[in-house]
Order: sequence, then structure tokens, then C-alpha cells
Amino acid sequence: MNQGNERTTSMSKTKGLVQMAIFAALIVVLAFTPFIGYIPLGFTRATIIHIPVIMGSLMLGPKRGAALGGVFGLTSFINNTINPTLTSFVFTPFYSLGEYSGGIGSLIICFVPRILIGVVPFYVYRLVKKLSKNNGVSSVGLIVAGLSGALTNTLLVMNLIFVFFRNDYAAANGITVKAVYGFILSIIGINGIPEAIVAAVITLVLGKTLMKKGVQERLGV
Repeated sequence: MNQGNERTTSMSKTKGLVQMAIFAALIVVLAFTPFIGYIPLGFTRATIIHIPVIMGSLMLGPKRGAALGGVFGLTSFINNTINPTLTSFVFTPFYSLGEYSGGIGSLIICFVPRILIGVVPFYVYRLVKKLSKNNGVSSVGLIVAGLSGALTNTLLVMNLIFVFFRNDYAAANGITVKAVYGFILSIIGINGIPEAIVAAVITLVLGKTLMKKGVQERLGV
């Protein structure tokens, strides 16, 4: 009996690792395929890489979702180090723009919000599903989870930039320090809101298919 339980546990762990590897591979492919995962906008990069992290959170749980978020953060760190934009110093301590350079704050900005993308949607979806008393796949839950994952990234990244690098960020973008937060809000509106809407739509479409019980069983989730 114990051997049977151990075998089942071992198979479950193996399936979990395989599933994580698939999601992680998708993140890496998106990250290092030009103009797909990271879309350069000059002052920053738009991204769709949070979407597999959100789906990983919903399907594999918050621990594995957090690990996938860490992979996302690592790809951002690498991209901003070897293929920098004007303000890449806010994401990596190994890039400087004249007198402006990153530091420990860069690592916090690069990793913490991305890790939380893999955690927040899971609990948001569970909460919405519980409140709606929906026993099946919750469309509203998927939409809100997608929105929450994308906005977790955008809001935390941009506000942490303000906390750690407001002066350098202002100088790099040719604006005054007083205008920095208004500039950040404009990026959230122009960049973050469309990203969140796209994430909500794709999470809904993928979630309605992949989170059906029969599909999950076939995928080993």
C-alpha cells in the first residue's frame, strides 16, 4: 500500500515538473523571440509573457505559478542586461546609462512583481468563484484573474520604479522629477491597461478550454 502511494506521489511530482517545464519553455520562447514576448516601446517594453504565468498559476497553483513568475523575471533581467533600452537600469544592476545605473532596487523591480503574477490570479480566481458559487469554470473569475495578473505586474513595476529610481528615471526620460508620477500614470494607461485587457481575453479563452475537468485530466493537471 505504501509503495503504491509512493509511486502515485512520484508520478504526480513528475507530472508537475513536466507541466512546469512546458510553461517555462513557453515563457523563454516568448521572451527571446524578437518583438513577440517583449515589444520595445523606447521608454519601456510591453509584454505578453505574463499570460503563461497567469495560466500556470490557475492550473498548477500558486507555488508553481510563483516559480514561473521567477522565470519571467529572469528573462526580463537577461533581456535588459544584454539588449537594453533607455531605462533598462531599473531592471538590472548590470546596465548603466551615463551616470544612471541600477542596483538592488532593480532586482526587486525585476523579480518581485513577476513572482506575484504567479500567485495573485490563483487566489483572485478562487475568491470570485467562491462568491459566485460557480461549480464549473468561472468566466468572470478567469477575466478578473487575467486582469489581476497583468495589473499586478504593471502597477508594482511602475510604482517601484517611482520608489527606487524616480530621479534617474526622470532624467533618462527628459522630464522633471515632479512630472515623473504623471509620466508613470500615462504609461500605465497607454501600456498597462491594454496589456490587462489582452490578458483578460486570452485567459478567458484559454481557461475555458484548458480548465475543463476532462481536459485537465488528459493533461494530468
